[in-house]
Amino acid sequence: MSYKVSVVIEKDDHGYYAYSPELEGCQSQGDSLDEVMTNIKEAVEFYLETLSEDERKALLSKEILTASLEVEVA
Repeated sequence: MSYKVSVVIEKDDHGYYAYSPELEGCQSQGDSLDEVMTNIKEAVEFYLETLSEDERKALLSKEILTASLEVEVA
């Protein structure tokens, strides 16, 4: 069965960091965007395998939206 899972990716001087807001503690990192995407996908799959079907439904029932804002600072 496939699931849609939200993932947040942050880039810094050391590479990329990814985590899933729905799955507490589910995170990974990588040197490139491709690497972090592969790593977080694997981490999510392993995480979901540890849960019951009811736990999966409860955790993945949220809809998480992201947006960028442009703000002015005086």
